[in-house]
Amino acid sequence: MPSQPSPSRRLTPLKRPLNLRETVLEQLRTAIITGEIAEGALVSAPTLGQLLGVSATPVREAMMDLAREGLVETIKNKGFRITTMSDKELDDLAAIRLLIEPPSMPAAIGRISEEGFEELERLADACLVAAETEDLQEYLRYDREFHHFVLTHIDNPQLTELATSLRTRTRLYGLKALAETGRLGPSAHEHHELIRLLRAGDGAGAEQLMRDHIGHARDVWATGTVEGQSAADSTS
Repeated sequence: MPSQPSPSRRLTPLKRPLNLRETVLEQLRTAIITGEIAEGALVSAPTLGQLLGVSATPVREAMMDLAREGLVETIKNKGFRITTMSDKELDDLAAIRLLIEPPSMPAAIGRISEEGFEELERLADACLVAAETEDLQEYLRYDREFHHFVLTHIDNPQLTELATSLRTRTRLYGLKALAETGRLGPSAHEHHELIRLLRAGDGAGAEQLMRDHIGHARDVWATGTVEGQSAADSTS
């Protein structure tokens, strides 16, 4: 009897279905984080609803969620203004993340079950597929879910919530350029490397990788460039 071919490890991961409000929220969050909706822009729920092909209600609900996340502010009788983030503020966010996320990695060693690692692999695969298909909305979604899931294993809900909030507020205006030039995929591989280090019990290695990962958020992911090179002529 001929042997059956083994399934590819790169099967396209199934997407968790989102309801309308979640879909609108993810799309608007992505547009703000990547700069598609510019800082300081004043937008209204009806106008955004027309652009998205939905009513104003789910847009307004999503914008209220984004206001709680610090990405927009409510302007009475006008709509919502996209929060402006200075380089100093973004540097401060990264500095706080460096203080809490990398040192937490050793605490996750030995606490992730085999089922947990399988879930991390699923999220990492999904993030890589999104990077390679230039789907920034899915990339940011799975990246956020991946890191949140890792942090849930350190048994510190306050830290997990804070780190996830800081990650959501970070602006990554270079992601589109990286995706279009095929350089986001290699960055996405860092998720698989973190899984490998956590499986191997290498807390120091996992901590250093997280430092590098957060560092990307303030250089190549923020600008699309490396050491002054353009996204078109730089290499990963």
